[in-house]
Amino acid sequence: MASVSATLPPPLLLTQRKPNLTSVQKLPFSLIRDRRSHSMSLMVKASGKSSESSDLDVISSIQNVWDKSEDRLGLIGLSFAAIVALWASLNIITAIDKLPVISSGFELVGILFSTWFTYRYLLFKPDREELSQIVKKSVADILGQ
Repeated sequence: MASVSATLPPPLLLTQRKPNLTSVQKLPFSLIRDRRSHSMSLMVKASGKSSESSDLDVISSIQNVWDKSEDRLGLIGLSFAAIVALWASLNIITAIDKLPVISSGFELVGILFSTWFTYRYLLFKPDREELSQIVKKSVADILGQ
């Protein structure tokens, strides 16, 4: 669980009466008043769903594919081929990046494609839902569900 601590400046109209914190006490933060400097400290604790559960979902789906597979040697070969392809593509990108004109052209193409993708799929809600359906369908096809 993460926590954040901050020191707030004193309020403009500092009064001697006690603040009414009856409704605030139910929330996951606490106010600590420092009498020496007339400032307030705010301590907040984060709670909720962590990213660990999504990591566990990915790991469990990979374990399910491994357990259901009859051709484990093929899966090992496919993963090795994916690692080699990643290594080769990184070396090719590094070599192309050293060429002066071609790297600028690829950068321009990347900016244009990113702009198009944002306009096509991310700007409006129906388009985001369409993208979500496409991604879910692709993941289901890849995992064989």
